[in-house]
Amino acid sequence: MAAAGRDLDHVGRIMEQWARARPDLDVSPQGVIGRLHRVAARLTEELVAVYGEFGLGEGEFDVLATLRRAGAPYELAAGDLARWTMVSSGAVTKRVDRCVEQGWVTRRVSDADHRGRVVALTEAGLDLIDRAFEAHMANEHRLVGTLGERDRAELARLLERWGRALGA
Repeated sequence: MAAAGRDLDHVGRIMEQWARARPDLDVSPQGVIGRLHRVAARLTEELVAVYGEFGLGEGEFDVLATLRRAGAPYELAAGDLARWTMVSSGAVTKRVDRCVEQGWVTRRVSDADHRGRVVALTEAGLDLIDRAFEAHMANEHRLVGTLGERDRAELARLLERWGRALGA
């Protein structure tokens, strides 16, 4: 139960309700999972807003960023692109199709495997992702800016450990 006069956040109010409704259950995991879920949803809104400033959706940003961080010549086999973006090959195909339509990437038959496809950044795509990524990083710095450096490092460490334990 909350201390008298203490302001509870949304999750805290829900936990307090459950504590009254089911005092036999420990609802403390909601304090972590519920808040993490709400923060993740809000972060996604904040991130997508910046992508939109560059005419990008979340999927297109992911494709362009993955190709950019692959290094010159900024190209990957479609299967590798799917693996690094952690989405299905069908989802990658749709994302790449949108990027091809915009002139940000090209798709060609692989020299190594004529059944495979290689996706590569165009000059326009490289310029776009460089500008978008700079804005994205400024946005991420703003979003974590309310946390001190030590808190950010500790949170990153804890999330990494938890993610590994969950196989994420």
